[in-house]
Amino acid sequence: MEEKHYNANDITILEGLDAVRLRPGMYIGSTGQKGLHHILWEIVDNAVDEAANGYADKIDVRIYKDGSASVEDNGRGIPTDIHPKTKVSGVQVVFTQLHAGGKFNENNYSFSGGLHGVGASVTNALSEWLKVRVYKEGKTFSMEFRSYYDEKKKKFESGVPVAPLADLHKKTKQHGTFVHFKPDANVFASTDFQLSTISHRLNELAFLNRGLTITLTDERITMNEFKGEDTEGEDVQLDLLGATQPYSVTYCYEGGISDFAAYLNEGKSKLYPKPLYIKGEKDGILVEFAIQHTGEYTENLFSFVNNIPTPEGGFHEVGFRSGLTRVLNDYARENKLLKDKEANLLGDDFREGLTAVLSIKMKNVQFEGQTKTKLGNPEARSPVESVTIEGLRELAADKKNKKAFEEIVKKAQGAARVRIAARQAKDTARAKNSIDSLMLVGKLAACTGRKPEENELFIVEGDSAGGTAKQARVRQFQSILPLRGKPLNVEKKRLDQVLANEEIRTIISALGAGIGNDFNLEKLNYHKVIILSDADQDGFHIRCILLTFFFRYMRDLVNAGHVYIGMPPLYKVYKQNGSAEEYAYDDSELQEKIEKVGRGYLIQRYKGLGEMSAEQLWNTTMDPMRRNLTQVTIEDAVAAENMITTLMGDRVEGRKEFLNRNANFNKTDSFMDKVKIKKENGDE
Repeated sequence: MEEKHYNANDITILEGLDAVRLRPGMYIGSTGQKGLHHILWEIVDNAVDEAANGYADKIDVRIYKDGSASVEDNGRGIPTDIHPKTKVSGVQVVFTQLHAGGKFNENNYSFSGGLHGVGASVTNALSEWLKVRVYKEGKTFSMEFRSYYDEKKKKFESGVPVAPLADLHKKTKQHGTFVHFKPDANVFASTDFQLSTISHRLNELAFLNRGLTITLTDERITMNEFKGEDTEGEDVQLDLLGATQPYSVTYCYEGGISDFAAYLNEGKSKLYPKPLYIKGEKDGILVEFAIQHTGEYTENLFSFVNNIPTPEGGFHEVGFRSGLTRVLNDYARENKLLKDKEANLLGDDFREGLTAVLSIKMKNVQFEGQTKTKLGNPEARSPVESVTIEGLRELAADKKNKKAFEEIVKKAQGAARVRIAARQAKDTARAKNSIDSLMLVGKLAACTGRKPEENELFIVEGDSAGGTAKQARVRQFQSILPLRGKPLNVEKKRLDQVLANEEIRTIISALGAGIGNDFNLEKLNYHKVIILSDADQDGFHIRCILLTFFFRYMRDLVNAGHVYIGMPPLYKVYKQNGSAEEYAYDDSELQEKIEKVGRGYLIQRYKGLGEMSAEQLWNTTMDPMRRNLTQVTIEDAVAAENMITTLMGDRVEGRKEFLNRNANFNKTDSFMDKVKIKKENGDE
């Protein structure tokens, strides 16, 4: 092979924002829906940082009909004076220079969610255009940026200023920043912002920042369209207004995270009426949390660092849990609720049915973990533990909280009794011994492969479909576990009841990684766990039940991206003579397949997986080269918690309201509209 010369001339220097445009995934994670919303969050986070540091109390977010979005705050406004080093305005520096911003200087921001100074510039680089207005010191300033292909240079120019920052010579009492941008369709697979995703996050930010008013307006839909109402309602005047008025909602919570905990527990039976709230500071770390126990059986702890969710936990959660356990055991001893000879209760006992929101603010945050959402600062543990201990002790000393603390201890004692009773069942379920092996005989058709990262487990609805799947599979890496009837809805059951269910125990045994706090990803037998059920109401219900089980007792399995939903086709479009055969996975695709097959077509509607032959099931649903799998991810843990509680718990009215608004049983792909389809070649 001829040797090629490699010297300094071969080194390409990416200037300005070129690197962002060339490798957007390095800055926003992906160019799918998550990346699209990321460039919005970068601007929103800048506005929230102004509020979190006491400079703003209002943020307005607007989605326009042309797909653009704007964020406005009433903070200090981006600096407009000339930067001494770059010799251009501060606005131009912020939107065109990577790693430039005021958050590296602790005098400007005590705490910040935007840590790296790439936010505004990345949004600019990945937008078709971006416009900014700054209201500062009684003046109004304006600047515009555009991205385009330069024919002369034969290269794409990203986020280039149209002109320098302009003083519009308009006097104003207003202060703050307005940023309006349109995501570039050349970058993103879709530029369609999702209202539900945005509203969940903004609602969350309003809870985390007490007194901050956040308004969301979506000009793409009207109030009536959002509510699903007809103009023939009882109040015609209101309906007529709703038919023209864009959808708008305002979030503001004077109770902050205390209101957050109450919101999460709506519709649940509560041991004490109001959440217990603590706020304190230790070693430069601000700590606040709210707790409330319910009659449920699982713990729900939602933690945040500088307004950023940390679903994988971290040292702040360790400190909180440790402090909580210590204070509650001390309280039980001091008030004779625990006898001298009785052992201390475990943290798990005190946290049964606990809903907690923990929010800390600190400098120099370090994130780690599977998705960089785990706090890696060990110095955070001690301050959080100290604030937790001191705050809870103060609350426990107040007589008006006596009943609440007694109820907490009483529930923990009940949990301890259940824990002791469940120990044998739990050991049986997790141990790899002859009992587990016997349990799987005749149920699990195991694969021969010994590499978990290559192995797949199909959890299949029904023995009939399970039998077909066993014939269709590739034995080397695909295992089949048929379900006999619907599994247990674990949302309404205690751990001992969960472990007493044979179908649940079978799933635990097949996965081999344990359950609950003992769940260990390193012991997992399969890196793809695929739920395969019929595309009807019963099939959807089974999916919901299994996803609820994984969310409650094997959340790391979901967080690590190991859970998938198989996508069987709804229709086969074919010709009698066998000259053409196509499969449609939803109603919208059906017409396309009919046109492809042409005249003389026939349609077979699959009512269940059992109607397919082994060859058809392999070709459409199990072949890694041709199948579509939905990867289940938790983009928003709070929204997931709220939805599971609504759909699978005792909130009948909430469930009716949700189904009335979202369910369309005549539209077969209504469920799939709300999830991300990720093909195994990486395309979204």
